[in-house]
Amino acid sequence: MSKQEPRPDSDRFAGRKEDNLRSKDVTEGAERAPHRAMFRAMGFDDEDLSSPLVGVANPAADITPCNVHLDDVADAAIAGTDAAGGMPIEFGTITISDAISMGTEGMKASLISREVIADSVELVSFGERMDGLVTVAGCDKNLPGMMMAAIRTDLPSVFLYGGSIMPGHHDGRDVTIVQVFEGVGAYGQGDMDDEELDQLERTACPGAGSCGGMFTANTMASISEALGLAPLGSASAPAEVDERYEVAERAGELVLECIENDRRPSDILSRESFENAIAVQTAIGGSTNGVLHLLALAAEAGVDLAIEDFDEISRRTPKIADMQPGGQSVMNDLHELGGVPVVIRRLLEAGLIHGDAMTVTGRTIAEELKTLDLPDDTAIEADFLYTVEEPKQAEGAIKILTGNLAPDGAVLKVTGDDAFHHVGPARIFEDEEDAMAYVQRGDIESGDVIVIRNEGPKGGPGMREMLGVTAAVVGAGHEDDVALLTDGRFSGGTRGPMIGHVAPEAAIGGPIGLLEDGDEVTVDIPSRELSVDLSETELESRREEWEPPAPQYDGGILAKYARDFGSAADGAITNPGLKNE
Repeated sequence: MSKQEPRPDSDRFAGRKEDNLRSKDVTEGAERAPHRAMFRAMGFDDEDLSSPLVGVANPAADITPCNVHLDDVADAAIAGTDAAGGMPIEFGTITISDAISMGTEGMKASLISREVIADSVELVSFGERMDGLVTVAGCDKNLPGMMMAAIRTDLPSVFLYGGSIMPGHHDGRDVTIVQVFEGVGAYGQGDMDDEELDQLERTACPGAGSCGGMFTANTMASISEALGLAPLGSASAPAEVDERYEVAERAGELVLECIENDRRPSDILSRESFENAIAVQTAIGGSTNGVLHLLALAAEAGVDLAIEDFDEISRRTPKIADMQPGGQSVMNDLHELGGVPVVIRRLLEAGLIHGDAMTVTGRTIAEELKTLDLPDDTAIEADFLYTVEEPKQAEGAIKILTGNLAPDGAVLKVTGDDAFHHVGPARIFEDEEDAMAYVQRGDIESGDVIVIRNEGPKGGPGMREMLGVTAAVVGAGHEDDVALLTDGRFSGGTRGPMIGHVAPEAAIGGPIGLLEDGDEVTVDIPSRELSVDLSETELESRREEWEPPAPQYDGGILAKYARDFGSAADGAITNPGLKNE
C-alpha cells in the first residue's frame, strides 16, 4: 500500500524494530533484501517497512449479507492503522453462511469453519511474522474463530465486528430471518399462504449485516466487549451506518496502541473476564452457541472454565434484556439506548461484573465505562430493557441440564416460561431431515419430545444448527407443548424448550443414543433435569447391544473433523488436550 502523504505518526515507531517486533524477521538486514523486494512489488515503501506490520484478517464474501460489506469495514480499519503509524496488510479467510446452509447437509460445515478461520489466521500471522492483528468478523462462526486466533497467536490484537442488519418490516412489525423460518412452519400447517410467505421472504433482510436479533453473531459481539477483546461500545452499531466505520477506524488506531504497549490477549483475559462474558450472555438472553464458543476460547487461553460455571453464573444473574428471539427488539434498538455498555453498567452496579477486569484499551471495564458518553441510566426507557432490581426474569437465560440423558450436561436458552416442566414420549430421529419431515407432515402431537441424534461434533459431523426444524415446531403452534433435544446445536434464533449440546453425544455411546420411541423423557428447568424413565440396569442392557454408527464420510474435511472434534461439554474444540494443559 503506497503512502503518498507522510503519516501523522510515521515516526512513532522509529528505532523500535530492535524491540520485540517480529516483523524485523522479514524487513531488516541485507539478507532480507529479497523479502523487501516482494513487499515493494505490492507498493510498500521504506516508511511502511520501518513500521509495525499489522494483519487485517478479513472474511469478506458475497455468500452472506453478514460479510458482504466487510471489505469496506476492513478498509476503514486499514485507514486507521495507516494513520496511526502501522503497516496494514490485509488477508482473507473463509466464511460459511449459517442461514443459507441451515437445514441442509451443508450446515455440517458451519462449526468446522470456526476451526478453519482460527487456523488460517494463526498460520498467516505466524508465517508472515506479523506484529499485531485486527480481526474482522461478520457471520456467526467468524467471531469465535477470530477471537481464538488472536488468543493463540497472543499478538496485540483488536476484535472488530462488522455490525448487524437492520430489521425488515412486514405487516406493520419488525421482522428478521427468524420470522421467515417460522413462516415455513406456519406455511406447512396451512396457517400462512404463498403470498404472505413470499412477502415475508422479500422484506425480512433489507441489506448488509449479521442477523439482527440477539442471535449468535450479536451474542458473540456483545461477549467480545465483556471479555475485553473489543472496546466497550463497539458491538451494537449497525452494519451500514457511519458509526460502524468510525468503530473500524478506531480499531485500526487502537491496535498500534496495543503494539506500542505490548498489550496482548494474555494480558487481558482471565477467569474474571470469562465470568463477565457469561454474565452478559445470560443477562441479554444470548445464544446457546455462546456456551460452546466461550468454552473453546477459555481452552485456548488456558483459563479453567467448565460447563457448570454457566449455570452457576446464570442462577445469580437476572435476565434484563428481552430481545429476539424471546422478545421483539433487535440489536439496533439496544444501540439507540447506548449499546452493550448500558447492560454492563447495570450489572457492574449490582456487583455482578468484575469491574477490575482488563480491556484492550489498557483500562479496566469500570474505568472504560467512565470514558463513554452514555445516557443517564434513570433516563433510559425501553420496554425490552429491565433493571437488575426488577428484571424480566430472576435468573439468566442459559440453563445447564443434567441427568441420566445428559451426564456431561446439555444447554437450554429460556425464551419463555422459566418454570417449564414437561414429561412426554420420545420421538426418535437419526438426523434433522427426518425430524423436519415429521413436523412438516403434521405428525407432531402435543406432548412430544422430539429427539434428534447423531448430529453431535463427531456424529454429524460438525454439530449442525437446527433453526429450520425448531422454527417449524414453533410455526406449527407448538412452542410451549413440545420439547426437542439433540446432541447437535441450535441457532441463536431458536426459541422454545429446545435442549442442545446433549453430552456425551450419541455417536460415542452417550445415553441419547440408547433412547427408543415412546420412552418417557422429563425436561424440568427449575431442577435442571434432563432424564429418561429407565433404570440404570435397562440403560446398561441397551448399551451392551449398541453399536456405533458407521462414519458419515470416508474422506475429506468432514472425515477429518469427525476424528478431531472433542465433546460439546468442552467447547467442541479440535485440540482437546489443550484444556488439560
